[in-house]
Amino acid sequence: MAEIEQQAKETTVPFYPDHVSLEAKVVIGVSIIALLVGLIGLFAPVGLGEPADPMNTPAHVKPEWYFLGLYQLLKYISKTAGAVLPILAVLVITFWPFIDRKPDTSRKSYNRRAIGETIFMVILIAMTIWGEVS
Repeated sequence: MAEIEQQAKETTVPFYPDHVSLEAKVVIGVSIIALLVGLIGLFAPVGLGEPADPMNTPAHVKPEWYFLGLYQLLKYISKTAGAVLPILAVLVITFWPFIDRKPDTSRKSYNRRAIGETIFMVILIAMTIWGEVS
């Protein structure tokens, strides 16, 4: 038993002086690299072009694919409704299980929801594709 404890003491590395000093060296190294990158960026900035003008959006700019349907929706309804309606839709979907607590026993209501969801998804996919090609 004493031999096992002696071997364990010889094969382990103490945390305080060894690991703490190693982590301190890593922190100092990363800090130096970050400081060098910051200084290079300060004295030799890389410009990509003229600064962005929020009041003048170029015609070729399109959002990422997951926002294309909403982007296309903004072309056909007012901007206020286009900003408020998706938020309201997400809130309704979020809180619907807490509002509608009655058990669902009929196949008819299930079919209505399935048809409504299918129509919604077809419209969303069509508007996303339409937003990409327009």
